[in-house]
Amino acid sequence: MAELAVVIVSWNVRDLLATCLRSLFADLERWGRTAEVWVVDNASTDGTPEMVTRKFPNVHLIASPKNLGFAAGNNLALREILAGDDSGAERRTSNIERQTSSVKRQTSFVWLLNPDTEVLPGATAALVEALEAHPEVGVVGAKLLYADGSLQHSAFRFPGVLQLAFDLFPLPTRLYETPLNGRYPRRLYEGEAPFSVGHPLGASMMVRTEAIRQVGLLDEGYRMYCEEIDWCWRMRRAGWKALCVPTAQVVHHAGQSTRQVPIPSFVNLWTSRARLYRKHHGPVRRHLARTLVRLGMRRRMRRASQEWREACEAVLEAWEWVTR
Repeated sequence: MAELAVVIVSWNVRDLLATCLRSLFADLERWGRTAEVWVVDNASTDGTPEMVTRKFPNVHLIASPKNLGFAAGNNLALREILAGDDSGAERRTSNIERQTSSVKRQTSFVWLLNPDTEVLPGATAALVEALEAHPEVGVVGAKLLYADGSLQHSAFRFPGVLQLAFDLFPLPTRLYETPLNGRYPRRLYEGEAPFSVGHPLGASMMVRTEAIRQVGLLDEGYRMYCEEIDWCWRMRRAGWKALCVPTAQVVHHAGQSTRQVPIPSFVNLWTSRARLYRKHHGPVRRHLARTLVRLGMRRRMRRASQEWREACEAVLEAWEWVTR
């Protein structure tokens, strides 16, 4: 019975995934407790499933015949981990190629990890220790670093109306790393003590399975983006807290999958934001948010190509539903 399950959803980043898995297994061995690793491949065409089977035979591989997105891809593995019943899982994932063991599992924590990450030594232990030391905490995130070692903001306050403005309009540069834009001070990342946050970035977040059982799986209405914010918001409302753990460090080569399809990624981002604001804000904030998005998208359309104008139109259509 594994104490920890790690779930990685991958799409066409074979070499990055291999680097991620090597760093992960090295740190799991260093940690020294029981763990299992799941890879859900979202219909990659770059040989990812074959690479995982050949180089990492101890990984539980789920090879989806279609790209399910981040939330649904993670949920495929989460259902099996939580159920611990391979026969039931087989029925739920029909037409999916599965390479799993037949043992039943009882897992305390699940770590959602992006394939474009590298786990630095001690990260696993630091995240688990934070959850074990704070039973009121349902989710913890790592300190993320760019490839050059510089800080990538790894946790955020829950988004309000003002945070939309930072993505839609030019605002004073000095404000981008302030609480107005949902950021936490850099000094907190430089310390060793975990600090309270709204939500960690989904590139590396470890969740208590008890919290998952209480609030449910990721909302598959989000194809890409915002699903981790929604999940953490639901946990917060159920009484769970969230922490960022600066001593758990993970390198994140950000956006390696989404930059392959920039326009669909843009539409997915803003469509997911529309769903998030509709679910978690009241009518006044929803109205203000929709107004900001209308103004911002129309401003963008004035200097955009035809393809990007069509993308902005799709976003505007999605946001029409926010106030209904």
